[in-house]
Amino acid sequence: MSIFPHATRDTSFKLLLVLVANAIILVLWLWLFRPVYSYLGIIFTRQEFRTNQVVLLAILILIVLQVRRQGFKFPMLSQPQLHPVGLALALSGAIAFIAAERWLEINTLSASLFGLATYGLLGLWMEPRSWRAGLPAALLLVGVLPFGEHMDTFIGYPLRLATARIVSQGIAALGIPNMGVDTILVFENGLSQVDSPCSGVKSLWSGGLFILAATWIEHRPINRRWILAVIGFALLLLAANLARVAVLVLVGQVAGWSLLAEMLHVPLGIMGFLAACLAAVVLLRWTGRSSADHAGERLSSPTRPRWLAPALAAALVVLIILYAPRPQQVSAASFAWDFPGDMVIQSWPLTPAEVDWLSDGGSIPVSGTRWRFERQGLSGSLLLVASDTWRSHHRPERCFTVYGLNVQESRLFMASPDFPLRWLTLGKPGDTKPLYTAGYWLQSNQRVTDDYAVRIWDDMQPQPQPWVLVTVLFDDPVDPSGDEARALFAALGESVQNGLQTGSP
Repeated sequence: MSIFPHATRDTSFKLLLVLVANAIILVLWLWLFRPVYSYLGIIFTRQEFRTNQVVLLAILILIVLQVRRQGFKFPMLSQPQLHPVGLALALSGAIAFIAAERWLEINTLSASLFGLATYGLLGLWMEPRSWRAGLPAALLLVGVLPFGEHMDTFIGYPLRLATARIVSQGIAALGIPNMGVDTILVFENGLSQVDSPCSGVKSLWSGGLFILAATWIEHRPINRRWILAVIGFALLLLAANLARVAVLVLVGQVAGWSLLAEMLHVPLGIMGFLAACLAAVVLLRWTGRSSADHAGERLSSPTRPRWLAPALAAALVVLIILYAPRPQQVSAASFAWDFPGDMVIQSWPLTPAEVDWLSDGGSIPVSGTRWRFERQGLSGSLLLVASDTWRSHHRPERCFTVYGLNVQESRLFMASPDFPLRWLTLGKPGDTKPLYTAGYWLQSNQRVTDDYAVRIWDDMQPQPQPWVLVTVLFDDPVDPSGDEARALFAALGESVQNGLQTGSP
C-alpha cells in the first residue's frame, strides 16, 4: 500500500517539471514577439480599424461556439510532442519575423508571422488531427489584420483601372461611344462607399474571411482542390464587381438615372457578393471532407522526446539574442524647408493628436509640418511629412476621407517629364460637383514618384534614404496643367530637394 503515495509524489513532481518547462517556453516565445503587441493594441482599439474589430469579435464568438461544441482540453499539461509540420511552422515563422523586423519593418507582416508561428507552436501540444482541422480558424484570426491598405496600394488601383477598361470596351461593343476610362472611374468613385465590403479589393478581403470560415465550419481539407476553389471564388468576386460597375455605368451614365444608380450601388454589391459566396460553398463541397471527420482513421501515439523542450527553449534564446530592430539611419527632424520668396507662407501647426498619429505614438522619427500658402493666384494648404520609414507615409486619400471628402477622381499627372504626381478631385459624398483639388507626390534625394508602392520597396534597401510626402490641397478646383500650378509644383519640388540635401548626413 505504501507504493501509491510515492507514485503520487513522483507523478506530481514530473507534472510540475513539465509545467515549468512549458511555462519557460511560453515566456520566451512571448518575449521574442514583444514588438508586435503595441501594434495589435492599436489595431484593436482605434476607431479607424472598427471594421477589423467587429470582424474579430464575430470570429472569436464563432471559435468559442465551436470549441464548446467539441470540448476543450488544456493542451500544455504534457510534454511537447514531435510534430514536424507544427515545429517547422513555428521556427520558420519566428526566423521570418526576425528578418522582417530587421529589414522590412512592416507591422502587418510581423503580426501575421506571429499568429502563424504561434499556431505552429500549439501543434506541439495539440492532437495532430485537431491541429489540422483548426488551421482555417488560425488563418481567420490572422486575416482580421488590416491588409486592405497594402492590397489597395499594390493591386487596388490597377484592379479598378482594369475594371474600368473592360467596362469601357464592353459598352463600346454595344455601340455606345464616348465612355472613356476616366469617366467610368470618376462615376464609380463618386458612388463608392468607403467601408463597403462588396466592391473591389475589399470584397477579396471579406471573401477570404468567408471562405476560411466556411472551410473550418464545414470541415473541408486544405488541399489542391481547396486552392483551386479559392482561385475560382476570387475570380467570381472580381466578375461580380465587374458586373456591378457595368450596370451602374449603364444606368447612371448612359441612361442618365444617377439617383437610381446611387440606390442600386449597395444592393448590387451585396447581391454579387452573396452569389459568389453561395458558389464558394458549392466549390468547397467539391474538395471533400477533412480526414479529421473519418471515424475509422487509425491514431498513432505521439512521440514526446525528452530533448525537445530544452532544445526548443535553447532555440528561442538564440532567436531572442539575434533579434534586432531596424536601425533608424536619419533623424527626420533635421530637415528645414526654404520656400520661394514670392510664396506667402503662414505656419499651421499640426495638433498633438495628428503628430502622435504620424509618429505612431512617438516610436517613428518623423517631421510633419503644415502651412497655409498663396502664390500667383493660387491658395491652399501644404503638408510635408519627412521620414526614413514608409510607415509614416500614409495615402492622403485616407485623410481626406476622414475629413468628410470623397475622392471623385484620382489620376497620374506629369507636372514635368520627370515629375509625376497623383492628382485628386474632391467633393462631398454623393455629389459629383468638385469642391477641391489636391496633388501629392513622394520625393527622395534621387527620384519623385506618385506610386506609394515605390516608396515601400525603396525601404527594402540595406540603407534606406529619407523621403518626403508632399500634399497640396487647393482652396478651389484648379487645373493642374495651368502655368501657375506647374510653376508651384516645380518650386515646391526644388524646395524639398534642397531640404533633403541639407538635412542628409
